[in-house]
Amino acid sequence: MNRFPEIEYSSLEQIKEFQEKKLRHLIEYVNEKSPYYKELFNRYSINVKGIKTLEDLRNIPFTTKEDIQLHNEDFLCVDKTQVIDILTTSGTLGKPVIFALTENDLQRLATNEYLSFHCAGVDEHDIVQMMCTMDKRFMAGLAWYLGLRKLGAGIVRVGSGVPEFQWDTILRIKPTVLACVPSFIKKIIDFAEANNIDYKNCSVKKIVCLGESIKNADGSYNMLAREILNKWDVKLYSTYASTEMATSFTECDYHCGGHHHPELLICEIVDNNGNPVRPGEYGELVITTLGNEAMPLLRFKTGDITTMYTEPCKCGRNSFRLGPIVGRLNQMIKYKGTALYPPAVFDVLDNTDYVENYLVRLKSSENGLDLLLVDIGLKEGVQGNDVIKDLRDRFRSHIRVTPEINFLPVDEIHKLNYPQMSRKIVKFVDERGL
Repeated sequence: MNRFPEIEYSSLEQIKEFQEKKLRHLIEYVNEKSPYYKELFNRYSINVKGIKTLEDLRNIPFTTKEDIQLHNEDFLCVDKTQVIDILTTSGTLGKPVIFALTENDLQRLATNEYLSFHCAGVDEHDIVQMMCTMDKRFMAGLAWYLGLRKLGAGIVRVGSGVPEFQWDTILRIKPTVLACVPSFIKKIIDFAEANNIDYKNCSVKKIVCLGESIKNADGSYNMLAREILNKWDVKLYSTYASTEMATSFTECDYHCGGHHHPELLICEIVDNNGNPVRPGEYGELVITTLGNEAMPLLRFKTGDITTMYTEPCKCGRNSFRLGPIVGRLNQMIKYKGTALYPPAVFDVLDNTDYVENYLVRLKSSENGLDLLLVDIGLKEGVQGNDVIKDLRDRFRSHIRVTPEINFLPVDEIHKLNYPQMSRKIVKFVDERGL
């Protein structure tokens, strides 16, 4: 296999023609194999033979996460004996959704991560320390492992958490790349500084980030990324992925957006009315999967707000790049005349040294307005009275408004951050309507 498929370097016209050929095959496939889409086509009197271009795809209604929850088995296109692996979404916004994968789907997943790690300049000479779980039906750890195997890189499966164990592994095995949640990097830096570990001269040269943004809406590094880079001379690479798309968008060495792999995914960005936005404008990402055998999706609304960069990248690829995810559609907060998303609040708290942990909560006032509250656990020896003014100043400076601030014991917030059966840290809870 070449380092990258030729289609990624082809002209926009060739990429469109390539994807339309893939689309026609997909439409025929789901019309024959998918109970859900077969019924959908009949209900809306959709002529499947008339879906030939990317523009024609807009004649098909959107698929939502609720559709998959309510009709989960109807999305399955293969006999259950062909299912090799079963995954679920994280359930961040509700009940986790089940996804089945065949052997071909696992190979597609491996190819995707092979391409993604190559985007970040990782190759067979690297050793990658995976600081995320492979259990609990989680796709990311499995996908990374399969992709790194295909790449031929060394793999150290350490899992999440426990800074002491992470540093023991780094110092003994000398990985060149870390793959982890970016906010955890701060914790391992703090541990290194507290324990006199010379982290600035260790083997790590790159960090591939998942699960949290390291970029502002304009593509510049956010506060979290800047603080990491100010302390540690490493290269940070932003990624974006989801279980539903089984595809990643990863930055190359030019750090100007996550690269789209046109052989794996058709993408649209739409406004609140479902109409396509222009390149550079923000809207909701909608995806159609290519090459998925067990549970392909047509026009799935991810709920994630982003933009698309269409100019060619300096690395030579002509496929578009995805901008930073600025938030989720149903998590937008309108607070004191300001519209914002939870990641902007996270960024302030992640970069406040005396904050140990936190939970951001959104509630409704008696008159139906959004109320933004932040529960904060302070590091040992720090008192709320000593830092409340500084916290308010930080919020006003970076997000223009100040949420209601409560101080709680660190252990109490930790339990809220890690509820039973959760695979990911919970930092935001929407209590509106509860």
